[in-house]
Amino acid sequence: MAIQRTLSMIKPDAMEKNHAGAILAKFQEAGFTVRGMKMIRLSLAQAEGFYAEHKGRGFFGELTQFMSRGPITVLCLEREDAIAKYREVIGATDPAKAADGTIRKLYGANVGENAVHGSDSEASAAREISYFFAGCDLV
Repeated sequence: MAIQRTLSMIKPDAMEKNHAGAILAKFQEAGFTVRGMKMIRLSLAQAEGFYAEHKGRGFFGELTQFMSRGPITVLCLEREDAIAKYREVIGATDPAKAADGTIRKLYGANVGENAVHGSDSEASAAREISYFFAGCDLV
């Protein structure tokens, strides 16, 4: 299997509840190496730009308002088969359906406030990482 990079965002709900450190620890326990990390606050326009592929869907406004309501932590994570492993570690989008021990089961409240975002493919990972990190920002 190949070494891959994936984007992770610790969302405003998890940041507000001070879960960022515990979530980061879960990533490291799962063998991820942090190649880039920063805490930022997205403007509404930045959130709309990041989630542009969802524009026109019923949840777009709620999602972008939520993602711009407070600080987030953005990470570029790396490991072998990173995208699939990340999806396994975070669990299902709906925390009620997520497996025990996954990040969303532990820290998510509902489908809208589910603690973390992660890339779902190599193409998405490349686009999403470059949205937040310049090449020189990554170790």
